[in-house]
Amino acid sequence: MGSVTKVLDTVLDRTVLGGYSRWGYRLRRRQWPDGDPAAGALDGRVAVVTGANSGLGEAIAAGLSGLGATVVLAVRNRERGEQALARIRAEAPDADLVLAECDLSEPDSIRAFAATLERVDVLVHNAGVLPAERTETAGGHELTLATHVLGPLLLTELLRPALRVTGDARVILMSSGGMYAQRLAADDPEYRSSTYRGAAAYARTKRMQVELTPLLAERWAADGVSVHSMHPGWADTPGVAGSLPTFHRLTGPLLRTSAEGADTAVWLAATAPAPPSGRFWHDRRSRPRHVLPGTRPARADVHRLLGYCLDAIGTR
Repeated sequence: MGSVTKVLDTVLDRTVLGGYSRWGYRLRRRQWPDGDPAAGALDGRVAVVTGANSGLGEAIAAGLSGLGATVVLAVRNRERGEQALARIRAEAPDADLVLAECDLSEPDSIRAFAATLERVDVLVHNAGVLPAERTETAGGHELTLATHVLGPLLLTELLRPALRVTGDARVILMSSGGMYAQRLAADDPEYRSSTYRGAAAYARTKRMQVELTPLLAERWAADGVSVHSMHPGWADTPGVAGSLPTFHRLTGPLLRTSAEGADTAVWLAATAPAPPSGRFWHDRRSRPRHVLPGTRPARADVHRLLGYCLDAIGTR
């Protein structure tokens, strides 16, 4: 990437409107030097995509299957999962797809799902929730924390033997650009002492994902597992339309398609050689984790948060 292109890319990223919109994606795509992953790049590989019943998850599943992977659509609602599977097969009748139930907020559901898998080459943690009010799971954890942080951590820990099989497994956490406005809530990860707001809770847990990525990369490196977090920009998905209707109405003409939002996840899963582990990505480029003043946490706080999460899922 030339110096002028790098400057333009950075300007797009910092202005948000330019970089997160469909125009940012389309401008950057013209400058990608290596092109798309090769056809058949994932032949013989197994990919798991959580929250694959619509939007970004469905688009990621379609993209990975288009590159030859056997894709497991891990969904909370089986009926909606079957609808997504039918939509993908309508476009690609030969797609190798498997539908499975898994609720990332419930440990028993996670354990039952993990027990069915013997090999996993790609694990995409895409499942997400944005509750209007603070809600606790049956295990007593705040729902966004359970779904975005604790559940993915538990599932990956349980799948470590399956991820080891390939020697080049990749774990991808679907974050959000909204995390840039949030500090790491290491002192109140369960949102017990501060006034709850759904959008803020969502963004706080996305900040947690991004801050934990380097530590998880270190933790799982010996297993041959690389770890990446990324954000998709502003994508037009059912989740955005339902959870953020005003934002969706105001930004509609600027929103990316689900496939455009999913692009970096598919690229991280399939490009060769594997991108550097432990980084945060957007539009196929490593991005800074901190932009606004006061959002860079002490390293000790990140370690403390990881310790809390490992204790919460019963793993050290």
